[in-house]
Amino acid sequence: MNILHIDCSPRPESHSRQLSAAIVRKLLRVVPDASISRRDLATAPLPHAAPDYTTTLSTPATLATPLRGALDLSEALIREVEAADMIVIGTPMHNLTVPSVLKAWIDQVLRAGRTFMSTPAGKVGMLCDRPVFIGVASGGVFTGERATQPDFLTPYLSTVLGSIGLNTLQFFPIQATAFLDQDQATLAREKALAAIDLTVVARAPRLATDERI
Repeated sequence: MNILHIDCSPRPESHSRQLSAAIVRKLLRVVPDASISRRDLATAPLPHAAPDYTTTLSTPATLATPLRGALDLSEALIREVEAADMIVIGTPMHNLTVPSVLKAWIDQVLRAGRTFMSTPAGKVGMLCDRPVFIGVASGGVFTGERATQPDFLTPYLSTVLGSIGLNTLQFFPIQATAFLDQDQATLAREKALAAIDLTVVARAPRLATDERI
């Protein structure tokens, strides 16, 4: 079994990094022989979409005859997802949504004719479903009765990942991190992890090897 572990925070000891690492540790207690594939989007950021890539994707005709090398990075990232039985993402909430480094990854992974099909009813995912565990750290509060800001991150990730076939998502928020001391942050992390549903782990290999749509 393979776990793809993605981090996005530019801070080495950020709350989202600590949360995603804790999620991975909890998964390893269930599947101790799992291998870890690492993708750190902050320390090794992906380039934003290049002209050759966007030109190739611009029409069905250009997609049918892609420019040489234009899809290489996209293909490598998609294959990382396909090779994973489970995905763990640690991300901060930047200005109410995902950070730009995660958006750059999304723009390479969402690819017409490869990870989704365009239909009259909208995008239809072409990848097999697998569990995705997403740890989110926010300096403010975006859920519950004390929410003081809107949340464009969780609905966005649910939609874009669902559009390629990844529908088994679990979100684990740590909020008001700007006001937490170390002990409070540890308690918040433990509280977030208490909500994890590990029953999907047993289903992961079957989900990841099902036939494509």
